[in-house]
Amino acid sequence: MKLLFFLIQVFIISCSGAMQPGPVTAAAVAMGARNRHAGALLAVGHGIIELPLMVVIILGLGKYFELPKVRIVIGLAGGVFLILMAIQAFISFNAKVSDEPKAVKGKPILAGIILSAGNPYFLVWWATVGLALATQAVGWGIWAFALFALTHWSVDLIWLQILSWASSKGSMFFGPHFQRIVSLICALVLLGFGLVFIFSAIGELDI
Repeated sequence: MKLLFFLIQVFIISCSGAMQPGPVTAAAVAMGARNRHAGALLAVGHGIIELPLMVVIILGLGKYFELPKVRIVIGLAGGVFLILMAIQAFISFNAKVSDEPKAVKGKPILAGIILSAGNPYFLVWWATVGLALATQAVGWGIWAFALFALTHWSVDLIWLQILSWASSKGSMFFGPHFQRIVSLICALVLLGFGLVFIFSAIGELDI
């Protein structure tokens, strides 16, 4: 019964994190306008980074993600990638809706990997809140840890898929004009997060 309550706690805390606006959620909306399954694929890429990270943190390496130099490198790399994604979205903004979505097709998993690995806040969350939850799960054994990991990841999967599905349906209902507006908004969001990552990293430099 205690394990069940713990998993419910994990689900709620994971929801509060997954539903926060961020680069992965913005990508789910932008890619979902063309591929309704983009959210699930993004979650797969996110999980490829997240699941091994859980194990790494349990092994005691989570403290290194809080080191200033590590956060600076991650922040700069993640910020540059987000800005490049935004620029690509701006360039393709006037493309015809019927055009082959080269910027999206076959890349949601890769985007999920890079956006997760390049997000310093994601890594720090796991080094703090995530570490506390993972440590508690390990106390119940390996199966409890596996259930914890699955519960947390399922929240990302469900939420990102809902976003991409809703974006896809919105494009179908409201047409090409709506899709372009969504893409523009998401491009601006990605650009904003990229600049935040970079400025935050620069702010930690000892100049």
